[in-house]
Amino acid sequence: MDKKKMAEWLSQGSFAIPKLLLNHYKHLGLSETEFVLLLHMHSFIEEGILFPTPAELAEKMTVTPSECMEMLRKLLQKGFISIEEHMDEREIRSEKYSLQPLWEKLVHYLYAESLKEEKQERQEEEESLYTVFEQEFGRPLSPFECETLSMWIDQDGHSPLIIKAALREAVLSGKLNFRYIDRILFEWKKNGIRTIEQAQNYGRKFRKHQQSTKSIRPVQNEYKQTIPFFNWLDS
Repeated sequence: MDKKKMAEWLSQGSFAIPKLLLNHYKHLGLSETEFVLLLHMHSFIEEGILFPTPAELAEKMTVTPSECMEMLRKLLQKGFISIEEHMDEREIRSEKYSLQPLWEKLVHYLYAESLKEEKQERQEEEESLYTVFEQEFGRPLSPFECETLSMWIDQDGHSPLIIKAALREAVLSGKLNFRYIDRILFEWKKNGIRTIEQAQNYGRKFRKHQQSTKSIRPVQNEYKQTIPFFNWLDS
């Protein structure tokens, strides 16, 4: 093989196909032929040919110029490409294709999918939350308790993870009731507690304070708590 010829081939370079577009062009409503046409258009634009003709595009594909013209018309109609005015260095006006609408459609689709995933994750977290409460209480939750859980999430804006952390605090304190958990959540929100780490640190500080307070009091009986707790209802 002629090494010089090989060097010429390699010097033609390459262009990157966005993996997100490759994975999701079907979800955008593009056919394989339309997808390949857009790739060729992208390639032409990167080479500096900003307004390739249907004949130039068709030459790269297995379609006729008229078929290519029809596809371009449909892509314009569906808002995947646009035609913009271009002015070169000599201030000569011309037209050029833009793939900006395609990238905007792709970003919009990915954003919508992200919202769907977040909603699904939130639903799963909430379902898990009800299960955890029923396991800790050892019984099904009453309608009032279910409504309270919903209010903590929807009205008070507590995340399921924070609510679970408050439930754990109530368990450690031996105060397993909704009024006590509600008080914990109220105190946390008032003090800007938003993450699990902040909640854990806050709880540890109160237990340490409780231990210090008890250590200076006279011992009135022989009973000793194995887990010191902070009485959130008395705060």
